[in-house]
Amino acid sequence: MTQISSRLGLESAEVPAVIERQNRALAGPLAGLLAQLQRKSPRLVVTCGRGSSAHAATFGKHLFERYVGIPVSAAAPNVASVYRRSLDLRDQLFLAISQSGRSADLVATADMARSAGAITAALVNETDSPLARVCEFVLPMEAGPELSVAATKSFIASLAALLRLTADWAGDLPMKSAVDRLADFLAAASRLDWSSALPVFSSATSAMTVGRGPTLAIAREAALKLKEVCNIHAEAFSSAEFQHGPISLVDKTYPVLVFMPTDAAAAGTEQLQLRLSRQGAAVFATGNPSGAPGLLPVLEPHQPEMDAICSIQTFYRFVLDVAASRGSDVDHPRHLQKVTSTL
Repeated sequence: MTQISSRLGLESAEVPAVIERQNRALAGPLAGLLAQLQRKSPRLVVTCGRGSSAHAATFGKHLFERYVGIPVSAAAPNVASVYRRSLDLRDQLFLAISQSGRSADLVATADMARSAGAITAALVNETDSPLARVCEFVLPMEAGPELSVAATKSFIASLAALLRLTADWAGDLPMKSAVDRLADFLAAASRLDWSSALPVFSSATSAMTVGRGPTLAIAREAALKLKEVCNIHAEAFSSAEFQHGPISLVDKTYPVLVFMPTDAAAAGTEQLQLRLSRQGAAVFATGNPSGAPGLLPVLEPHQPEMDAICSIQTFYRFVLDVAASRGSDVDHPRHLQKVTSTL
């Protein structure tokens, strides 16, 4: 039975309402940021985040490179916080992502970026946090209080905000339409059932998650959640990188969860799925064809990045079931705390 009464379960159930609030709150802040981006025309985006926020930044990298055509690099926060080195970021976009906005290394990196002349934006849930105060533009997640150690609603809120930013920046009308309807799709995704994979993951000691394009960030977030709340050693790979070594680990006791993209990246990912099935791996993949072994139901494809976001919402329900079957306390994961402060 899903641990819906857990703090994590209750918060993941709030996601559709979060997105509705965010749609209203983001309009003004995004308009200001986009006006600055049009004036300065950055040629590089530098992202900064930890944990689930770093996975959200991976989603942003896909969006900005795919739809805006600007390269994206992930910052190494210790360059600013430990080595006290400034980078040449004049007129480039620096985007920090954080639920709490209180990690010292992210604050130091954002401060360095602004001093170096970057356009600085903080995508945060706590809009009065140190990170928000040091950045020029503040984009509210609108997730509300998130007390669960493992992030759910703040992660999806980050993805939704990045999707709306990209839609407006690129002038992509289908993407704008998708993000306007995202809350309804997330509510539907919450009702999908992946229990066919439960017996395998309930007994697993290790697992792999795979994605590509819009689903790579989803695979990384899923692997983190399997670690955090189920105590399963899980690693995430792109479907291309997976074949450069990690595939040798796979057997029937080492399950693979494939988050199938619904865009041009699907063809190669499907080939990997079929290869794993032929090799006898315990492979599960998101998809809709009826009767196919190992396929986990998803919504009908609508827009590739929105489809990816919906798949992690369904996964959150699944990971609660896995945790329950293993006797894990999802609200008190071992050795973790809500705010992790690193230098």
